Amino acid sequence: MPETAYDRDLALDFIKGVLIILVIVGHLIQYILYQNAGFWDSACFKWIYMFHMPLFMAISGYLSCPALLVKSFTQAVGDRATQLLVPMLFWCSLLESLKFTVFPRSTDAPGTVLQFLNEFVGTYWFVWAAFICFILVKSISIFNRWSPWALFVSVILVVLAPLTFSIFPLIKYMYPFFCLGFSFAQSRERWTSIMRSHRPFLIMSAPIAAMMCSLAWRNDTYVYNNLALVQDLQSAKNVLLMFLGSAAASAVMIEVMLRCWNIGRSNRVVRYIAAKLGPSTLVLYLIQGTVFRLMDSIQYGELWDPTMRSAAAAFLGTMIVAAALAVHWSVGDIPYLSQLMLGVPPRSH
Repeated sequence: MPETAYDRDLALDFIKGVLIILVIVGHLIQYILYQNAGFWDSACFKWIYMFHMPLFMAISGYLSCPALLVKSFTQAVGDRATQLLVPMLFWCSLLESLKFTVFPRSTDAPGTVLQFLNEFVGTYWFVWAAFICFILVKSISIFNRWSPWALFVSVILVVLAPLTFSIFPLIKYMYPFFCLGFSFAQSRERWTSIMRSHRPFLIMSAPIAAMMCSLAWRNDTYVYNNLALVQDLQSAKNVLLMFLGSAAASAVMIEVMLRCWNIGRSNRVVRYIAAKLGPSTLVLYLIQGTVFRLMDSIQYGELWDPTMRSAAAAFLGTMIVAAALAVHWSVGDIPYLSQLMLGVPPRSH
């Protein structure tokens, strides 16, 4: 999408801004409030993780529609790699440089390279998932010109693929939501008409379904634990609950956030989220990923009480947002640096 304020959809930017805040909050719950122990049982953590990444991926599919429909395969993939992979490589290199400088490192060269590749993929898994989902959907056009059935079959094949290593389970989890967002953008009028005609039913059923799925959600419902792998009846139930719960919660939350935007768009805080955080989601995601990966290498907070942990979480979250906005502001006008660190061309004036 164009980077000029006049061409951006501020409602979507508001939703993206709220979602990236929730990504940071989810990691603060895990790393600060729960110290990486027992966070699966947090009701707040569970609710956030039911929808924040699936909804983010659906928006990514929606916004990717013009590139998927108009550009050639080579141009589309090249542009997307420049947008996503180049800044990811920069921030991962910065992460590894910091770890090499501050923390002792093994001299085993193969182990060092393997660790770098591991962190390059694992730390920023959502960016990889968005890139691979984009390639999969674009590849379908080579064999079939945007048949909804071809897209549906690809979703089934990806979800049922027995791949459990690296980030493949996360890609399997994200792909249906990317396709859903793309399908909505491709046939927006038809989908809008369908939802409008069934609006009373959707308004009643989606919150009920989301609540029931939330009550049934357990540790094995998270993709990090079930690996999106169907082996028996119980694992099939966990995977099905994961997809249904995420879809229902995403439907509820996008409606809630759109209403918040429509009601509060003149509010200074709401407009700040849309104008500042929404366009900065990539750099916010990359910086918070770098910070929390660094925290895996240090000891902290063993004797902190709940009040101290809450204060530390609030401070760290504020610093992450402030750092990302400072980077966006400082390099947004500089050629090459803007592309390298932010994944976007310099701002036009």
